[in-house]
Amino acid sequence: MSCGDHHEVDCSQILDRLYEYIDNELADADCGDIRTHLDECSPCLEKYGLEQHVKALVQRCCGCDDVPVDLRSKVLARIREVKTQVVTSDGASVVVEQVSVESVVVDGDRPGA
Repeated sequence: MSCGDHHEVDCSQILDRLYEYIDNELADADCGDIRTHLDECSPCLEKYGLEQHVKALVQRCCGCDDVPVDLRSKVLARIREVKTQVVTSDGASVVVEQVSVESVVVDGDRPGA
């Protein structure tokens, strides 16, 4: 998506990171870039408002449901098993077979969530 105006950061890049922004999962510098873009771009600001509203609605309607312990365990186990293949610029292939999960935050675990 693009509003047709020139921005320092393209609309599609902003919209790709919108949920991370809404969830406060970005570095301060990235948040500043997104905030600046939203201040300049009414279509993106409208999309942000809509997504924020939908997230709040889902939280209000479904936020009190506890995550089943077995589901949480299965998800964490799956995260630990993930294998990722990365192809470098010279065409070499590297397989990452171990992922370390140091901490997992579930919305219900965060203060104020």
